[in-house]
Amino acid sequence: MTTAFIDTTVLIHIFRKDNAAMHWFTSQTTIFSITPIVWMEYMVGVPNKRAQADSLKLLTGFEVAHLTLEDMNWAMQQIVLHRFSQGVAIMDCINASICYRLAVPIYTHNVKDYVKVLPSQLVIKPY
Repeated sequence: MTTAFIDTTVLIHIFRKDNAAMHWFTSQTTIFSITPIVWMEYMVGVPNKRAQADSLKLLTGFEVAHLTLEDMNWAMQQIVLHRFSQGVAIMDCINASICYRLAVPIYTHNVKDYVKVLPSQLVIKPY
C-alpha cells in the first residue's frame, strides 16, 4: 500500500550514498513508492551499464504505483490552470497527480515545483 512517494532527486542521493540521504532513508519506517515517471527519469540519468544494473537493484526496493486515467486527466488540468501563471512542468504534474489522488506526500528536493500543484502538506523536503 502506497503511503508516500520518493521523487527522482531523493533517489539520486540514495544511489550516490549521500550521508544525509542515507541517514534519513535508513531511519524511515514508511514504505515508499515511486511513479513510472520517476522510474524512467531516474533510469535515463544513469551513465553506463554498471550503474544501470545497480540502479535496477535499488529500484526493485520500491513499489511502482501506476497512473490512472483520472491521474492523467488531473495532470492535464494542472497544465491548463498553471502553465502560464506558474510555469508548471509536465513530469511534475504527472508525478503529482497520483499523490493528489491518493492524498499521500511526495518526498522531494523540488518543493518549489510541486507546491505549484499540490497542497503544501503533501510536499516534503526530507533532509
